[in-house]
Amino acid sequence: MQSKDYTPWYISPKRSCQLSDFDTAPPSKERPSDSELDDHLVDMGEKLNKLQSTLHAAKSKGLLVVFQGMDTAGKDGVIRSVFSHVSPLGVRAEAFGVPTELDSRHDFLWRIHAKAPALGEMVIFNRSHYEDVLVTRVRGLIDEKTCQKRLDNILHFESLLQDAGITVLKCYLHISKSEQKKRLQARLDDPRKHWKLQASDFEDRALWPKFTQAYEAAMGATSTPESPWYVVPADNKSYRDSFVAGLIVQTLENMKLKTPKPTFDLSKVKLA
Repeated sequence: MQSKDYTPWYISPKRSCQLSDFDTAPPSKERPSDSELDDHLVDMGEKLNKLQSTLHAAKSKGLLVVFQGMDTAGKDGVIRSVFSHVSPLGVRAEAFGVPTELDSRHDFLWRIHAKAPALGEMVIFNRSHYEDVLVTRVRGLIDEKTCQKRLDNILHFESLLQDAGITVLKCYLHISKSEQKKRLQARLDDPRKHWKLQASDFEDRALWPKFTQAYEAAMGATSTPESPWYVVPADNKSYRDSFVAGLIVQTLENMKLKTPKPTFDLSKVKLA
């Protein structure tokens, strides 16, 4: 596979976001074979490993990758697939569920900031601070005024990370309702996957239009050139993983990472 132009999947800042404008399946003109997708993922994995090693060694920049999406869109799967061959040094995956009692006694970004990357780190968020303008909004736990304030706070928070040398990349895993039905049914049919199911999975499915609107509002308000949102076609798992791997590699390449110089004069080293 050739290098991809990700512009068609980028949500332009300050413009209305309509998820119906984005396909959940690979574009018809671009249907690589399974073997091509596998080869591309391996190639991207090798590049990602080298870039991450440079990031970790230099400790001058950091990367935060955010994954959001409807239930079964593949947040766990894409993390396993894309990062399986990356050195664990300087890499963390963080999952965010329902806030704890302690979390709830702080501002909504308190628990998020504590898990943000340090310089030299690449951190992956499985769900994120965006849950606090999605679930809370759809279920009526916050009003519109509070939601708008939180969106403003998110913009400032991500700007703060950027000022500290942290690049923020946000991916919405875009799955169709029909594909979600297949994946939920597969979990119901397999006792080994029952642990993945929660009552909220089915409650949220009934609220699909409201969640779609909430995602559109959140991404449209917070996608910036420095902290972009990309809509990832997620009905095909292999294509989804290949897409994300390439996007992360491109993001790291654009960070212009440099291997640090030796801390002493290597020319004077004489091995006995």
